[in-house]
Amino acid sequence: MLAELRIADLGVIGDATVEPGPGFTAVTGETGAGKTMIVTGLALLAGAKADPRLVRSGASRALVEGRWQVAGDQAELLAELGAETEDGEVLVSRHLGANRSRMTVGGAQVPLATGAALVGEWVTVHGQSEQLRLGTTERQLEVLDRYAGAALATDLETYRADYAARRAAAAELAELTTQSQARARELDLLRFGLDEIATVDPQPGEDRALAAEAVRLQAVDDLRRAAHAALIALAGDEDAYDTPDALSLAGAARKALAPAVEKDAELAPIAEELAGAAAGLADVASSLASYAASLDADPLRLEWIAGRRAELAHLTRKYGDTVDEVLAWAADAVGRVTQLDAGDDRVAELRVTIDGLDERLRSAADRITAQRQAAAGELARLVAAELTALAMPKARLAFELTPSELGPNGADQVNLLFSANPGSAPGPLGKVASGGELSRVRLALEVVLATEASGETFVFDEVDAGVGGAVALEIGRRLARLAERCQVIVVTHLAQVAAFADRHYVVAKSDDGSVTTSGVRLVTDDERLETLARMMGGLESSDSSLAHARELLASVRG
Repeated sequence: MLAELRIADLGVIGDATVEPGPGFTAVTGETGAGKTMIVTGLALLAGAKADPRLVRSGASRALVEGRWQVAGDQAELLAELGAETEDGEVLVSRHLGANRSRMTVGGAQVPLATGAALVGEWVTVHGQSEQLRLGTTERQLEVLDRYAGAALATDLETYRADYAARRAAAAELAELTTQSQARARELDLLRFGLDEIATVDPQPGEDRALAAEAVRLQAVDDLRRAAHAALIALAGDEDAYDTPDALSLAGAARKALAPAVEKDAELAPIAEELAGAAAGLADVASSLASYAASLDADPLRLEWIAGRRAELAHLTRKYGDTVDEVLAWAADAVGRVTQLDAGDDRVAELRVTIDGLDERLRSAADRITAQRQAAAGELARLVAAELTALAMPKARLAFELTPSELGPNGADQVNLLFSANPGSAPGPLGKVASGGELSRVRLALEVVLATEASGETFVFDEVDAGVGGAVALEIGRRLARLAERCQVIVVTHLAQVAAFADRHYVVAKSDDGSVTTSGVRLVTDDERLETLARMMGGLESSDSSLAHARELLASVRG
């Protein structure tokens, strides 16, 4: 429920606060005073499009704030948005500037769509634009579905989930089928590459190993000379036995040191190190001898390596800089081929899925249509009864359901047909109903739909347009009945409607000679009598007009 509404610098309103209360609140005022800005402000909180021209002349921005009482489950949702509540209330604000607007909920700035969805659950605004919307088939379908109740809502939720799944599957199928030629070309290229690689059969690191072996074979003479020279330096040369070598010198050093070890124990570790060095030199000499013996020139092997490296180079030019990269490409290609090969299987799978979803959707659409047909007759009957009380006893109303292709809302095209007089054939509501008739149809619908509603806020702007007298009394009576279950805020110019209100606010304008500004005040007791008297066309100082206003209040309260 809306506990407080504050408007600053919106239209002609400078700064005004309204505290509607839980029942029926009427807002009245002279034409042009700005009372419609109350409705505009609430519509902005509910997510209406911001128009910079709404900012009051001379002001840099406009502000609309609504303080709402929220239930426990709503408080949890607000907490998820980062909004703060205090004593079960949350402040929703809409700021309008020259170039942009923003919305905050409980101090947290939220996207307009998020805020609109949230506040839209709390308030329903019936302005002149809503009269136009009621003439559309989309809005008429919403009204019918709302009356049909929870069972239809559950079926629609399931249906829409299946419909979304069907659209996703159909989109994937279309992509797979339209890209079949591209898939075939890609498969051919991948398989050709895999065949080339399989024919060569490269091994991990093979290119590096062959390159090293080729260098060794090409330099075999140089390697042999280097090994031979090193071996002579270590072990000596048989042809030059008097040339000193490392092993002989190490042996002489050990022999010279051996007698001294017996005389000084500190030489023992040095002698052991020398023995180890001699053994190490002997091992190196042995390794060099073996290495030199293995160095054989092999022209055939070198030729084979050159050919093999050419085969590998063919692959690395196309599939990677190294053999390892080529093998990685092949592994990825195998996975992609498997994926593309599975495309045909996926096509078949998707077609089966779509067929199954189509069957489910048709069955669900039939159930939804049956529920709508049942609700349509009952809703039309109840609304017709309300219209009779609103001085339209001859009005006829019918929800016409015609089959259509499966869509997000089922397989029904809904059209609300209306006729105000017996002699005229029913036609589309938006085309044949006048503004006043459309207002009364809208009110009748809301009164009927509100049977199960509780705690919502309904806002009506000029719902009594084009009527008066006894009809206005009936409009006021029905608004009061609606206010028994919901909070109702009505902008009206008729005393017969305002008299039913639990609270009465007056919008009055003042002019300082340069700027016209409107303010809002609550009227009670005698001031309210004077206001009603003035609205009825009399003078507030007239005893007769005050008596008529007093009589009106007494009649609606009785």
